[in-house]
Amino acid sequence: MKKILVALAGTFSLTSLSLGVASATPPHTQTVTATLLAANTKNAPLVRVTFPTVIRASALPALRTDPVLATKWVQRSPHVVEAVLTKAPQNPFGYLVSVPSAYQCAAVNCTLAASKATMTTTQYSFDWAMELLTRLKYLPLMFVPSLHTSNLVVHVPGHYRWLFAQISPNLKPEFRVAGPSVVMTGAVMSFQNAEGLPTTGVVDAATWAALLAAGERHAYDPMAYTYVRVAQTLPQQLTLFIAGRPVFHALVNTGIPASPTQPGTFPVYLRFQTTTMSGTNPNGTYYHDTGIPWVSYFNGGDALHGFLRSSYGSPQSLGCVEMTFADAGKVWPHTPIGTLVTVLP
Repeated sequence: MKKILVALAGTFSLTSLSLGVASATPPHTQTVTATLLAANTKNAPLVRVTFPTVIRASALPALRTDPVLATKWVQRSPHVVEAVLTKAPQNPFGYLVSVPSAYQCAAVNCTLAASKATMTTTQYSFDWAMELLTRLKYLPLMFVPSLHTSNLVVHVPGHYRWLFAQISPNLKPEFRVAGPSVVMTGAVMSFQNAEGLPTTGVVDAATWAALLAAGERHAYDPMAYTYVRVAQTLPQQLTLFIAGRPVFHALVNTGIPASPTQPGTFPVYLRFQTTTMSGTNPNGTYYHDTGIPWVSYFNGGDALHGFLRSSYGSPQSLGCVEMTFADAGKVWPHTPIGTLVTVLP
């Protein structure tokens, strides 16, 4: 599991708070021992504080963090309290926490007397993001948790099972549970597209916050999982899969030997209903084709699109996957950003 932690720049200021407590009179300072813990899910402890005397958790000032984390003090023993997260963190890149070192206590209140601003070990983890995307149905997988929970933003151990037996043989070689893969990149792009975020395929702070928010509200992928497979054996054919089922077939033209269509699996990254394509032919001449319909770019200049030819099913393009206008129009609505396209040799 690869974890990433980036410290937030800036300063942290501390303001003393006071709440009524039952403590010693007259006022006196209690030096405490505090430990900053790893916490990245709801109900996880963030700070543990041990007092030299009996203390009531309900009487302590709220833990201060920057940015603000939702926490509450929980009694663990007469002398030990923990600040527990009441909501999953929305920022994967760290928090400054005012870790207490002393409290000033009187008969009816306590104030924070001393603390040290320390970066949390709260962190974004790749496997948690993959778990969230799987449970939100952006991956062709099923997550089977070891511990039952209906809360999608509680990170729990478990294992994955492949869905859709007809497409898994093509995608399994492209997938890794413990690290980045084109399958994961496509899922991130699909999620970003659904949430109106830049479709970078990278889980940045905005994407992480949106993932957690989507998990909180059970906002599943609004589309069934779609996938396109292009076979370059003659006659060349495209198959569109929706929810693992082949729902549409079309004869296509892929690249000629001088400008072949690269085999592999790639996510759709750019789309047009109609566009102009320009470039240089293998013989050095220039082409400028207007009105190209139903275009989904998936690998550099290679795209699925409509194109007028006298025949289909053989290498005729400069790397693109050409279809009749009618067939391209049927495929295009099912190839949003992030859709994986596998080109077989």
